[in-house]
Amino acid sequence: MSRVYNFSAGPAVLPEEVLKQAAAEMLDYNGSGMSINEMSHRSKTFDKVIETAEQDIRDLMNIPDNYKVLFLQGGASQQFAAVPMNLMQNKKAAYIVTGQWAKKALAEAKKYGDAIEVASSADKTFSYIPDCSDLAIPEDADYVYICENNTIYGTKFKKLPNTKGHILVSDVSSCFLSEPVNVNDYGVIYGGVQKNVGPAGLVISIIREDLIRDDVPDFVPTMLKWKTQADNGSLYNTPNCWAIYMCGLVFKWLKEQGGLSEMQKRNEEKAALLYNFLDNSKLFKGTVRAEDRSLMNVPFVTGSDELDAKFVAEATANGLVSLKGHRTVGGMRASIYNAMPKEGVQKLVDFMESFEKANS
Repeated sequence: MSRVYNFSAGPAVLPEEVLKQAAAEMLDYNGSGMSINEMSHRSKTFDKVIETAEQDIRDLMNIPDNYKVLFLQGGASQQFAAVPMNLMQNKKAAYIVTGQWAKKALAEAKKYGDAIEVASSADKTFSYIPDCSDLAIPEDADYVYICENNTIYGTKFKKLPNTKGHILVSDVSSCFLSEPVNVNDYGVIYGGVQKNVGPAGLVISIIREDLIRDDVPDFVPTMLKWKTQADNGSLYNTPNCWAIYMCGLVFKWLKEQGGLSEMQKRNEEKAALLYNFLDNSKLFKGTVRAEDRSLMNVPFVTGSDELDAKFVAEATANGLVSLKGHRTVGGMRASIYNAMPKEGVQKLVDFMESFEKANS
């Protein structure tokens, strides 16, 4: 069977070249006579894998020397707890709630201190980004938290909030490495890699060194102390070696493609194709305020649950898979991450056009 165009929100499409290289190296990585999945994480061979991966993401994101890069397990959801555990010195934090993941992060933070919601777009089903230019952030807040790209609802912060001097923590899971960022704007920037960077089971946290403290509360598990991981180069225990290796291959691929500026250009072109069609369609409608649209996740509906289901079924039969919207919102969603080629988006638009004609 030939490969399909996979619009899944995560685990998601990976570059075909990367998958082929991983397949070729599955039984014998770099002349070692064994797979990455079989070798010790303490070996010199794996040392080189993780060190190279770290250097390559540093190069791609232009990460300053005073930031640590940690390859951690537990996904982004585990960082919902790790963030307040490591940062809540004053036991206070401000959360901007623009979707389900920020909502879950806020609920988790409330277990460890006074986490408050300072802005939300829940009133319109998270279909926009609220004005964050002058928020009522408590002066003694330890940090301000955002989920920068909302996978389910298809919104993206185009401008970072005014944190009024407070540390900004951002979950970038679904826009990770899709465009250049200024790492200095953040105290902590982290993302689960299974959406736009690699296979499931890994979160990459980029943390300013002064925020990696030893004086965290006694109840914080050793494994969730950022200092434990930083002091041990992400090798305190056996890490997700396979996911780190795969991310390393993706980092190399991104460099070969021309880096993050080139990816942004491609992602803008792909998104424009789909949004232009939606804006002119009589059947399909996008669900997000135009100025807040994500380049990565594009939700849309027909207005009929029955027609939505028919569209998803027929699209799947045509090799356009995983277009069903998240169970909490329904409709459709096309996730068009870095590894989705432009021709995949064009095929989707062509199919939508023919579906519209057949069902008008």
